[in-house]
Amino acid sequence: MPHFSHDGIRLAYLDEGEGEPIVLVHGFGSNKEINWVGPGWVSTLTRAGRRVVALDNRGHGDSEKLYEPDAYDPHLMAGDVAALMDHLGLPAADVMGYSMGGRISACLAIAAPERVRALILGGIGIHLVEGAGLPITIADALLAPSLDDVSDPMGRTFRAFADQTKSDRRALAACIFGSRRTLTREEVGRIAAPTLIAVGTKDVVSGSAHRLAPLIPGAQVLDIPDRDHMLAVGDKVFKQGALAFLDMRG
Repeated sequence: MPHFSHDGIRLAYLDEGEGEPIVLVHGFGSNKEINWVGPGWVSTLTRAGRRVVALDNRGHGDSEKLYEPDAYDPHLMAGDVAALMDHLGLPAADVMGYSMGGRISACLAIAAPERVRALILGGIGIHLVEGAGLPITIADALLAPSLDDVSDPMGRTFRAFADQTKSDRRALAACIFGSRRTLTREEVGRIAAPTLIAVGTKDVVSGSAHRLAPLIPGAQVLDIPDRDHMLAVGDKVFKQGALAFLDMRG
């Protein structure tokens, strides 16, 4: 598994296929394999003639684990994405992020608009501007002695996911605290890249895609029918809609 370093942090990534590049940024508690390889995104995109680049965010997967919340500001994590593009000699690419990865991708599109040709925000809607991030109760769930000690339903979901993926729960708890940053309406209004917002119709984590879309110039919405936050990731409607959006962008 290839790695590169940014700000002294060792980060893992994959780079597959040939053609126009797309950079994938996974969600909280996940990694490039679980968010993008397992659900078929990498194979779908490479078959469509795309070069697919995806990193393990700091604190996740095979990347270095950090325990200071300040290290997980989404703007710093967006810097990791830009640094990976630099490492691979990509001046610009399409960028797709899911959940926390959508927040990171939006930060990149705001800070370095010349790097992002088109933007897909999956699993994040109005909570991009009306929510600082995932609830603090998830950090409590991650740090609890066991899953049996967690009563909060959302906390149980994320704790079970962390146990299943054998994640570093202390690093993820630091990420919950450090990644809590709300983007302002003015900031998202500066997103210049063509944008698709894709959220499951049963997703209670993301907030409304239809309320976020008017804040981003020209943004389109893709409803992923009957899918919650976890199941929307690999849904065929999401894949077909994303490919159609990317094809339309040329």
